[in-house]
Amino acid sequence: MSLVHSLAVPSSYKDQQYQGNQNQLSDELSSTTTLYVGNLSFYTTEEQLYELFSKAGEIKRIIMGLDRNQKTPCGFCFVEYYHRVDALDCMKYVNGTKLDERVIRCDLDPGFKEGRQYGRGRNGGQVRDEYREEYDAGRGGWGHRTRVEMERQRAREQQQNYEAIQEVPAGAGEYKSNAATAANRKRTMSDEQPEDRKRQKEQQNPRFRENDDEEDDE
Repeated sequence: MSLVHSLAVPSSYKDQQYQGNQNQLSDELSSTTTLYVGNLSFYTTEEQLYELFSKAGEIKRIIMGLDRNQKTPCGFCFVEYYHRVDALDCMKYVNGTKLDERVIRCDLDPGFKEGRQYGRGRNGGQVRDEYREEYDAGRGGWGHRTRVEMERQRAREQQQNYEAIQEVPAGAGEYKSNAATAANRKRTMSDEQPEDRKRQKEQQNPRFRENDDEEDDE
């Protein structure tokens, strides 16, 4: 009995939308050349995946996992080889390695079918990103539900700040009234004719008042 477990065996995970029974699944996994690859960064490109997974053998095709609504990468893909031995080698040597600073996870898959390339989360992405509470820059930041709650909290705070601004401080009404009176006085002065302003200025000047008194004495 070997003390070392083989790395080229599928996990116990079963796709909830798989149509066959357990025996059919086991038969398909025993001959499959397809791998499911998870925990990818949203920013990992198909070219990067080809470069990494081709080290295990010749690749037939790569199907990128997409957000169902946005049609943008959402963190998983399917890699299909021409030969099963290459898929098993990939399980041995590529599974658990890092790509874009993330530890990727590979698992034998019964085979890609149209429609499986789309996320199954309520909002189009993967289900795990719906409920994720921690911040993950490689997978769009906060999980969807956490992000929605943060946006709601931010909206509540903005509303509270707006309502606080609308409250008039004590004495503000009197200040506003005085400011309006001063503005009206300034506007009235600007509307006066130049001759009127000159005459008013002369009347206020003591020298002109003395001259007027002398003229009266004569």
